[in-house]
Amino acid sequence: MHVIVADLGFGDAGKGTVVDWFCSRGPEPVDAVVRFNGGAQAAHNVVAPDGRHHTFAQFGSGTFTPGVATHLSRFMLVDPLALAAEADHLRALNVRDALARLTVDRDALLTTPYHRAANRAREAARGTARHGSCGMGVGETAAYALTHDDAPRAGDCHSPARLRRRLTALRDWYLETFPPHAADGRSPSTGEGRAPSADDRWMPSGSEERVPSVEECLEVFLAFGERVRIVGGEHLRGLLRTGTVIFEGAQGVLLDEWHGFHPYTTWSTTTFANAETLLAEAGATGTRLGVLRAYATRHGPGPFVTEDPALTADLPDRHNGPGRWQGAFRVGHLDAVTLRYALDVAGGVNELALTHLDVARERDDLLLCRSYELDRRRVERLPVGPSGDLDRQAALTRRLLAARPVYEPLGDAVTAVEEIAGAPVRLRSSGPTAADKLYDQVRGRVSSPRSM
Repeated sequence: MHVIVADLGFGDAGKGTVVDWFCSRGPEPVDAVVRFNGGAQAAHNVVAPDGRHHTFAQFGSGTFTPGVATHLSRFMLVDPLALAAEADHLRALNVRDALARLTVDRDALLTTPYHRAANRAREAARGTARHGSCGMGVGETAAYALTHDDAPRAGDCHSPARLRRRLTALRDWYLETFPPHAADGRSPSTGEGRAPSADDRWMPSGSEERVPSVEECLEVFLAFGERVRIVGGEHLRGLLRTGTVIFEGAQGVLLDEWHGFHPYTTWSTTTFANAETLLAEAGATGTRLGVLRAYATRHGPGPFVTEDPALTADLPDRHNGPGRWQGAFRVGHLDAVTLRYALDVAGGVNELALTHLDVARERDDLLLCRSYELDRRRVERLPVGPSGDLDRQAALTRRLLAARPVYEPLGDAVTAVEEIAGAPVRLRSSGPTAADKLYDQVRGRVSSPRSM
C-alpha cells in the first residue's frame, strides 16, 4: 500500500523521520520516495541509529536506506545547485549513490540563482513586515511560472539552446524587477566605475545577493542534466504499479498556498492533493498519514494562537533555530482548533503519526487548546473557504491574531489526538531515530479518511 505523508501543522512535525522509518523498518519494503510539493526550502531532519544526521531538502528522507530511490515529481521545484550540495553532504556520510538513485520529472520547474536573489530582495524590502520566507527562491519560482510560459523546467537541461533562451529571459526579468547597483557606484565584479553589463555579478537593490551570469548557470544546469536521470510521467506510473512508494510532503497544511493563513504561507499545495493526483493518473490509491507533534511549533512569523514564550525558551529544537530569512522558531501547546482546520482543509486522514512523545511524557506543563475566545464567543472550528480566495484567508489571519486560547491539561497526548482527529495514531515517535518509533498495526486498520 502506498502511503502519503503530510504535516498537519505549520511544518517541522517530523515528516522526515517518519518517512525514514517506513523505508528502514516499515511493514513492507519501500522502493521509492516521491516528493510531491515544495523544493529546496524543505528541511526534514533524519538521524540514523549510528548517529549520522542529514537535513533532507530534495532527496527523499529514505535515502539512508540502501536501494530506496527518490523521484522528484512534476509538482516539485528543483534547485540543481542545492541538490548538488545536498548530494555532497550525503556522500560525506557514506551515502555515495544518492544521485544514481534519483529521477526528476522533466516538467518540474527549475529554481535558479535569479529566483533565489529575487526572493531575498523582495523579503528584505518588506522590513519588519516579512512573511517568513526561507529565502530559497521557491515562491519566486512558482510566481514566475504563473506569468511566463517559458519558465525553465528540468527537461530543458537536455536542450542547451532552449535553456539558454529561458535563462536569459529570466535573468532579464530579474534585472528589470530588481535594478542592479553598487553602494559606491562601482562594479562589484571589477571595481571599475562603468555601467553594468547584463552578465555582471551585480547586487539587486535591497539585497546582498550576487548572481552568476547566464553562461555560468547554463554550464551548471547542463551538467545537472547529464548527471541526473530526467524522465517523463510514465516513470512514476511504472513505480506505482510495480512497487511500494512513500509520498513525502513538504512544510505543513497550515501553510498551504490556498488555505493557509495568508500572507504567511508557502507557494505550494501542502495537502494530500498533489500526491493523490499522481496516484489517480496511475490508477492507484494510497493511505493518508498525517504527522504532528505532541505540542505545537511554528518557524517564522504569522498567527500562532497557542504560542508560549516559556516553552520556546525551555524546548529548544536541536535542528531548528532562528534563521536569517525565516525568523524565530516558536513553540506552543497542542491546538485542537487548527488541527480540526487542517483536517477539514485536507479532507481528513486514514491514520496519524505522533512525534515528540518523549517530551510529552517528561513534562507536566503541556496543555491542550480545545477552543478559542474569538470575536466575543467561543470557537472550536474555523471555517474553510473556497480555494484561491486569498482576501478571505487574510481576513481569517487578522481574526486569529486577536484570538485567545482556552486551555485544559493535555493528559495522554495519543488519546487526545485520536479523539480530535477521529483517526488512530498508527506510529508513535519518542526520539529522532527509527529505533525510537513504535508501530501499532491494529490501530492502523482504517478504511477511509474522515475529519471531525
